[in-house]
Amino acid sequence: DSNPLEKERGITILAKNTAVHWNGVKINIVDTPGHADFGGEVERILRMVDGVVLLVDAAEGPMPQTRFVTRKALELGLLPLVVVNKVDRTDARIHEVHDEVLELFMDLEADDAQLDAPFLYASGRDGYAGVEPDTRSGDLTPLFDTIVSHFPAPQVDVDGPFQMLISTLDYSSYVGRIAIGRIERGRIEVGTKVSMLPPGAAGMVADDSEIEDSRVNKLYTYLGLDRIDVESAHAGDIVALAGLDGVEIGKTITHPGTPERLRGIAVEEP
Repeated sequence: DSNPLEKERGITILAKNTAVHWNGVKINIVDTPGHADFGGEVERILRMVDGVVLLVDAAEGPMPQTRFVTRKALELGLLPLVVVNKVDRTDARIHEVHDEVLELFMDLEADDAQLDAPFLYASGRDGYAGVEPDTRSGDLTPLFDTIVSHFPAPQVDVDGPFQMLISTLDYSSYVGRIAIGRIERGRIEVGTKVSMLPPGAAGMVADDSEIEDSRVNKLYTYLGLDRIDVESAHAGDIVALAGLDGVEIGKTITHPGTPERLRGIAVEEP
C-alpha cells in the first residue's frame, strides 16, 4: 500500500499489480481492495485475472466486506484458492474458519469446481504456507505450486491483431497518464501505432469519428515491486502503456487495422 491514504488507514484502496517468476512460469499478481467501498477497483481488476486467492484471517474468518468481492469473482467463473492466514494467532479458529468459507461459497451459489477450492494454511508475516492446518514452518513453495497447478493459463490469442482493455490508470510526472491492462490478443512494441476506442458494445467500430489514433512511446511490465521498461509484450501479460492521449478506464486499445472493441467495464454499486 503506497498511497498516503492507504498508509494512514491501513487498507488497500487502489489496485496494485506485480509479477514473479516461479519455475519458469510468470505469475501476474494483482492486489485488489477488499472493501466494497472500492468496488469499482475490484470490478476492473477481476477482468485481468484467471483465478483469485482469497485471504482469510484464521481468527476473524470471512469479513462482511469480503462477500462483495467473492461474489463478483464467483459470478465470473473464476476459481478460488483459499489461504487461511495468521494460523499462529493464539485465538485462531482454523477449522471453524474453513467451514465458514465453504458456507460462504455455498451461499453465493458457487459451482462444483469452485466449491472444490484448495485450502492452504499460512503465516504471511513469517513467510510459510502448507496444506495441513497445523503447518507452523517452512516457506511459500506450497502457495506458488498451488497457484500454478490450480489456476488456468490466460485464454488469449497471441497471433491475432493487438487488443487490450484499459482496466486501471497510473500517472508519471515524466510520461503523463499510463494505461494499464492485460493484453487479450496479439503483441505490442514501443513505437507501434494504435487506435483507441471509447467504451461501448463489443464488436467492430465502423464510425471513424469514434477512433483516436496514437502511438506507444513507453511500454512497461512488472517484476517484483518494480515497473520494468521493455521493448515488446504479448497476449496474457499485464502491461502499462505511456504516450497515449485521452486514456480512460474502459477504453479499448487496438491495432489500427482492426478497431474491435472489448466489452466495457460495468461497475456495480455495492
